[in-house]
Amino acid sequence: MPDTSPRSRVDWQRWLPGLATLLHYQPAWLVKDIAAGLVLTSLLVPVGIAYAQASGVPGIYGLYATIVPLLAYALFGPSRILVLGPDSALAAPILAVVVQYAASDPQRAIAIASLMALVAGAFCVITGLLRLGFITELLSKPIRYGYMNGIALTVLISQLPKLWGISFDSQGPLRDLWQLAQALLAGHGHWPSFAVGAGSLVLILSLKPFKRLPGILIAVVLATLAVSLFDLDQRGVKVLGELPQGLPSLTLPWVSDIDLVEVILGGIAVALVSFADTSVLSRSYAARLKSPVNPNQEMFGLGVANLASGLFQGIPISSSASRTPVAEAAGARTQLTGVIGALAVTVLLLTAPSLMHDLPSSALAAVVIAAALSLFEFADLRRIFRMQQWEFWLSCTCFVGVAVFGAIPGIGIAVVISVIEFLWDGWRPHYAVLGRVDGTRGYHDVKRYPQARRIPGLVLLRWDAPLFFANAEQFQSTVLAAVDDSPTPVQRLVIAAEPVTSIDITSADMLGELDRALEARGVELQFAEMKDPVKDKMKRFELFERIGERAFHPTVGAAVDAYLEDTGVDWRP
Repeated sequence: MPDTSPRSRVDWQRWLPGLATLLHYQPAWLVKDIAAGLVLTSLLVPVGIAYAQASGVPGIYGLYATIVPLLAYALFGPSRILVLGPDSALAAPILAVVVQYAASDPQRAIAIASLMALVAGAFCVITGLLRLGFITELLSKPIRYGYMNGIALTVLISQLPKLWGISFDSQGPLRDLWQLAQALLAGHGHWPSFAVGAGSLVLILSLKPFKRLPGILIAVVLATLAVSLFDLDQRGVKVLGELPQGLPSLTLPWVSDIDLVEVILGGIAVALVSFADTSVLSRSYAARLKSPVNPNQEMFGLGVANLASGLFQGIPISSSASRTPVAEAAGARTQLTGVIGALAVTVLLLTAPSLMHDLPSSALAAVVIAAALSLFEFADLRRIFRMQQWEFWLSCTCFVGVAVFGAIPGIGIAVVISVIEFLWDGWRPHYAVLGRVDGTRGYHDVKRYPQARRIPGLVLLRWDAPLFFANAEQFQSTVLAAVDDSPTPVQRLVIAAEPVTSIDITSADMLGELDRALEARGVELQFAEMKDPVKDKMKRFELFERIGERAFHPTVGAAVDAYLEDTGVDWRP
């Protein structure tokens, strides 16, 4: 018999939050969701086409990547308000792989992009099922800023040739910028295209402060009307042309003669960027709407949406920081808003694919450039520079890595820098020899409190980091130096171990060697405030028995009292 227990019902509602919302749907929401979905459609179409072209695939596939993921996320996504689709932040990593292997073949381009969507989707689904939604937090804020600034610059540079009506094969951000400069100096820029694109860009940026005005839609409609009324396509302005009529078909993407490792790495890079953006946006709206969202379920929903996009001729997708606010401002209440938007785009493709025939490519480039400009982060970097310069320079290093080497190597550089940053903090952590300060409770760093009184024959040392392979040798040399520098002959050394959250085999072996070295000097090694899980590891590493249970004290004060009692030293706190 099927399990109908409350636990079973909770489980399926967790994995199918869209159905759970439908069961509790209020009739008063319907009109608002439909209206918001129709308003949202006016933005879904131009940005879907623009971001697809920025990713190196024909614009129609951006619409496919809008329809299918919105429907999938409405069922599996936990957020009621989030709008998914092609995104400017993903354009650079997708383009980096597509340009390398597509050879200007649109069918190969979409197959590669769809394959990346499958990789990104599988990565997100597996990560969500394993409850590893926290992994995007492993990139520090300065490094995320550096990476996103590099992505923004890469996307912006990739669109500048289209803004000028110039075409050439991409060779990387800086080389593309040099090629563009040479083409413009040679007089190859197409001024009518630039006028349409630059005008669209100025209009989008000018209307951006007015949240209720659909600036992108207004700019795109005016640009399309200008082309149509003044026959600008006859003067060389490139236009979108007629979109294929119909809907995407279920297709398993595959391309021969490509480096699958690079496609997989590109898909994982896309997944990390996508979930980092989605988690931040989701948490922001969850706090605003007082509707908490599980990050693991968010990653699972995002993964299913990417899988659906890849299987139906779409490209990798993410949440949108531009379309989601539009849905909210239009009165969206549930995921039905996205469903209405997807259905409206579907109707457009089935009944009026020629409606966007005169949409100029330079105006679409302006849409992407406007989005790329919003990705740049400078204000908070100025604050970081003022507070901690080395993290600012880490951000700059990551930015240069993306700008010089491209988006895929750039995220590898970002991950490596993050690991180095983490190891550096643990490799050379803060430590302190402790003493007693009159009138102040507890024991404190004698460097910060030179007047602190130290107990004769006792060294209290606090180590402010986990003990692991990278800092084991440093810890040993620090302890021996503290013994050598003591103003009185040392009988006992106590490690204030509360900040030590873990040890590994290397550090456990080091502690055994240190205990023997100190014993040879006539010094006892003891610990205070060590956490039980760390003690458990010491027992597993056969170290606890060697040192002895009496060597472990619940507090530093208890360790001091035990020392005074054992040695008879005349000292009062």
